[in-house]
Amino acid sequence: MKVLVPVKRVIDYNVKVKVKADGTGVDLANVKMSMNPFDEIAVEEAIRLKEAGVATEVVVVSIGEKKATDTLRNALAMGADRAILVEEAQGVEIEPLAVAKILAKVAEAESPDLVILGKQAIDNDMNATGQMLAALLGWGQATFASEVKVGDGKAVVTREVDGGLQTISVPLPAIVTTDLRLNEPRYASLPNIMKAKKKPLEEKTAADYGVDTSPRLTVVATAEPPARAAGVRVGSVDELVAKLKEGGLV
Repeated sequence: MKVLVPVKRVIDYNVKVKVKADGTGVDLANVKMSMNPFDEIAVEEAIRLKEAGVATEVVVVSIGEKKATDTLRNALAMGADRAILVEEAQGVEIEPLAVAKILAKVAEAESPDLVILGKQAIDNDMNATGQMLAALLGWGQATFASEVKVGDGKAVVTREVDGGLQTISVPLPAIVTTDLRLNEPRYASLPNIMKAKKKPLEEKTAADYGVDTSPRLTVVATAEPPARAAGVRVGSVDELVAKLKEGGLV
């Protein structure tokens, strides 16, 4: 069984994001980048399926600029078998629909039995690519997965929903998007980092798959959230109630 795992290069989650002075976007100059945390969980889950003897091959794919090679090499060092980079020009943000169309073409070429990807990217929080990919391929989908079991031609997935947990079964091939509590991603060891340099990494472009990545959305403005107002200390419950009434909260 082959597992395809899309991964995205994003600003590291430990970095405090700064908006450009002109409000045209986020400042990426000299900013640490890393693999999207939800995608890292997806890579880990695919590797665990391989270690359990369920999967035979794990293929990772990234869509973005040349520097995304580092993200793919990290996934290879974790244990993926080979990688595909669909290269785009530096500084170009590809929208979820275009990403899903490219991934659909990759899936058609690779014929995976399962596609596992993060539920969302932490840079834009779109939470759309997995669902769009399932629609384009006509495959079943299981989103927000906190547990995945694969066997007998199906995936049994426990989903995190507002009311608790929901367990569903989807026939393979299928799309699964990962939530935070699915697993704890491993750290790549130094020997595996060295081995990753020799693993195959194929380079493609969106044009190779016949996909138009022209943007359909326009960012009007980007701004940092307003500073939180200072709190007020009260001396009694009665004073607290009075303050709440004054603020129109009660």
